[in-house]
Amino acid sequence: MTAKEQLARYIEKILPLDHDEINAFTDAFKEAKIKKRQFIVQPDFTAKYRNFIIEGAFRSYVIGDSGTDHTISFGIKDWWITDYNSYIYQQPATMFVMALEDAVVLQIEFDKETALKKANHKFETIFRIMAEKGLAFQQRRMVANLTLSAEERYDQFISKYPDIVQHMPQYALASYLGMTTEFLSKIRNNKVRKKS
Repeated sequence: MTAKEQLARYIEKILPLDHDEINAFTDAFKEAKIKKRQFIVQPDFTAKYRNFIIEGAFRSYVIGDSGTDHTISFGIKDWWITDYNSYIYQQPATMFVMALEDAVVLQIEFDKETALKKANHKFETIFRIMAEKGLAFQQRRMVANLTLSAEERYDQFISKYPDIVQHMPQYALASYLGMTTEFLSKIRNNKVRKKS
């Protein structure tokens, strides 16, 4: 399956399109190969693209005043990633987005996305549905961070996203879940002991 066929399959799950519409949508994207540890977004530079991940894994993060990094999101196959505030408002980014392994993405530029939305209301609907799903996800994450213990957050993440864990270094997962790497190791070790 080509990268554009993979994107088409993803889009069809959101909203069925006819053959010409699928081609018009996917033709707005270009394929890019990204090397492990390569940045596709960096602070102070405007995010040029919304990225659909064909293969590989990404991590977006910020660095606090103390030098500690905080993972904002992950991305794996069939997920999207960028610095959305930078991309949507076309202003300098505040976060890093880095490949955790060699990857392939399909990228759409802001102007091309805007043109797609103007050309066909179905395309606008697709982006709106994706934005709504992303907002609901961020709200669930915020509520979990406020109401669940560290172990409960870990358990919830592992049960919902088992595919992500194999791609993520422990320090990145710990940062995403709001705990130290040592504390995450302790949780994992306790679970291994309980299974024994």
